[in-house]
Amino acid sequence: MSCNVGGIERPVRIVLGVLLVGIGAFAGLPPVGTGIALAMGTIALVTGALGFCPVWTLLGINTCPINAGKKS
Repeated sequence: MSCNVGGIERPVRIVLGVLLVGIGAFAGLPPVGTGIALAMGTIALVTGALGFCPVWTLLGINTCPINAGKKS
């Protein structure tokens, strides 16, 4: 698992994840909306925290700085 989420995208994913989890937990949405908000928030939070997104790998996208994802 090498880094493919970096730069400004990583903190944006983390903030978005926290917001969506908060909305899912406290907004009083219907059950389907709560589940979607919690799932999307968790995915955004985890991919931002780990710096790796499987979808970005499939699409060939890499927003990490050049040497950040390589282990020495």
